[in-house]
Amino acid sequence: MQMASLIGFLRTILIILLVYYGVKILMRLFAPYFVRYMSKKMQERFGGQFQQQQPDRNRPKDGETVIDKMPEQRQSSDKKVGEYIDYEEID
Repeated sequence: MQMASLIGFLRTILIILLVYYGVKILMRLFAPYFVRYMSKKMQERFGGQFQQQQPDRNRPKDGETVIDKMPEQRQSSDKKVGEYIDYEEID
């Protein structure tokens, strides 16, 4: 009875190790393809969101200068900015 359980235990350990190393080898082979696929999907998703925010009809042509907001015209400032303080140089 002890012998059967020992063989079963060793078989279970061996199966776990084979599965672990098998998955590890497969991940080394397929991980670059998976990462490339996921980055391409993320790039498409972000590109789609950018296109929704920036429609082509409002897009300026290359080399064209566009001013989004005109600066506010300031009123002429007073010449009297502050009080004048007289000072002497100390030698």
